[in-house]
Amino acid sequence: MVSQIESSAPSEIFYPESDDQPMANNTEHFEMIVLVKGNLDILFADDPNVFIAGDLFWYPIQGNNKIKYAPDVMVALSRPKGRRSSYKQWEEGNQPPHVVFEIISPANTIAEMDRKLLFYERHGVEEYYIYDSANNQLRVWLRGEYGLDWVDFGQTWVSPRLQITFDVSGEHWQLFYPDGQPFVTFGELMAQAQAAQQQAQAAQQQAQAAQQRLQQAVPRLLSMGLNREQVGDALGLSVEEVEAIALNL
Repeated sequence: MVSQIESSAPSEIFYPESDDQPMANNTEHFEMIVLVKGNLDILFADDPNVFIAGDLFWYPIQGNNKIKYAPDVMVALSRPKGRRSSYKQWEEGNQPPHVVFEIISPANTIAEMDRKLLFYERHGVEEYYIYDSANNQLRVWLRGEYGLDWVDFGQTWVSPRLQITFDVSGEHWQLFYPDGQPFVTFGELMAQAQAAQQQAQAAQQQAQAAQQRLQQAVPRLLSMGLNREQVGDALGLSVEEVEAIALNL
């Protein structure tokens, strides 16, 4: 009798979602990551095919869970929005993230940043931004014919892919939407929303007060002997509006 030995199927490769390291090393580092990621979410809120993530593992090679990095912020154009436990490139039409941001923290070393640059260059990133708040330095790389090329841009730079503007002319960087509006923090956004709500409420109250004044003026003018056309001319109302107010008295 010939015995057959069944070969065991290769075990499924596990792609970790976390390295158990904190997303940020201090409050400033965290706030800058949230500033970039949150405002990019707003910028592309109406485009279902722009995927934006923060501190998400990117695995560029199927079958290899060792080659990975988690950019502070990454943007993949032409990829649908939605939850992901990690960005597995072979499940994304083999599309690498187009734009990557790294915010320097005290924990970052020169060797680590060199490895990240090599990784992003090797695996297809088109725009790579590193910001160091300690000296307000923004470094920019764009993909050229032979890889990522460092760009000497002065104090302002416009992202070719995102059309946002970076400005390092002041004490800290500023980022601007394509229409020139500045990136804002969550607190600033809430303050703007509250101010807009208060303005809307004030406008509504003013409109109600104006309507009350009209309702009071119409009967007074009619009682003085003016006809509806004359009342309308005096108050800037049509005859129909005067009649409607008079009927509701």
